[in-house]
Amino acid sequence: MTKITGIIAEFNPFHKGHEYLLNQIDGLKIVAMSGNWMQRGELAIFDKWTRAEMALSCGADLVVELPVTVSVQAADFFASGAVDILKNLGITDLAFGSESAIDYNAIADIYETKETEMESFIKALPDQLSYPEKTQMMWQHFTGIKFDGNTPNHVLALAYAKAAAGKNINLQAIKRVGKFHSTKLSEGFASATALRQQLFSLTDEVGQSLFSLTDLSAIKNHVPSVILETYASPKTNWAAYFPLLQYKIRLDDHLENIFQVNQELSVRLKNAVKSAKNFDELVELVYTKRYTKARVRRLLTYILLNIPKEFNLPKEIHILGFSKAGQEILAQNRGKIISKIGQKPWDELTQKADEIYQLGNVDFKEQNFGRKPIIKREK
Repeated sequence: MTKITGIIAEFNPFHKGHEYLLNQIDGLKIVAMSGNWMQRGELAIFDKWTRAEMALSCGADLVVELPVTVSVQAADFFASGAVDILKNLGITDLAFGSESAIDYNAIADIYETKETEMESFIKALPDQLSYPEKTQMMWQHFTGIKFDGNTPNHVLALAYAKAAAGKNINLQAIKRVGKFHSTKLSEGFASATALRQQLFSLTDEVGQSLFSLTDLSAIKNHVPSVILETYASPKTNWAAYFPLLQYKIRLDDHLENIFQVNQELSVRLKNAVKSAKNFDELVELVYTKRYTKARVRRLLTYILLNIPKEFNLPKEIHILGFSKAGQEILAQNRGKIISKIGQKPWDELTQKADEIYQLGNVDFKEQNFGRKPIIKREK
């Protein structure tokens, strides 16, 4: 049986730490990658096609897109949607980076055995606790796992274990190395956050590039050389969309019709938007112990993208790019995939979200209609 490993990623942006992860994996590698909107309510600094090309250049065999209603979700739902897509493509393994070296297969076995009991435990916890707090209390109660507040990839890895439970998927944790949470560029692997901050120190406030390739010297030690030039691609951040978000919140008298927005949050948002001068300030004004900053950023993304209370996930899987080996996987999955979006939509919510994303930089290309998968050129 051919080993096919799935990787769930954002690559926002792709860096040497991601290259290291791919290099630790044998066999065929399928990446289920967030499109233009990220799990914690951020935008992709580079568009999905640029990031897919980066991944293919550095070892991925197939890159497929997570629909926006999967990519912008809390950890459990993000993991569940992504694992289902990868399982549908025939993965045997799931690899991911983690700050911890625990046996995640054993964790998945515990969840498979005690799922009903564990979910009942969460429902019985006080409402004033955030969902991440409830989830961590569940894991600690049933497995003895401790949390120190600085292990976001470990928390996500537990969500992968939960999503993979009972699906006959082997979990392969790759121990993260270096200062992977630092917001500053340092020796070794830099974090995606540090790279984004560095790149936007060289752009104007709405993401228009102000630099040439010679200005990339500050990041060249942290980016695979084969994709360094790609870092000069058009980019964006929330500053480009904040006026649109302000307009939407002020105009819409029924924000509670948006996914996960309740009456309390609607009132808080309506009040906060009157004084917030930028996106980060709006998040600061709205978040509480119960409504974490990540959740508020996701809610603001749902509002901007007009995500409704009810939606259906697409049945087909959108392909962004493949290698020769990846093409063999596609040949075995005809009927499950969509390789070119034309008059027939793939996922209307994702496609509309991409139209809004394109407003963030005049140099962004069309994100869907007529775009064909990237074919990796073999050496």
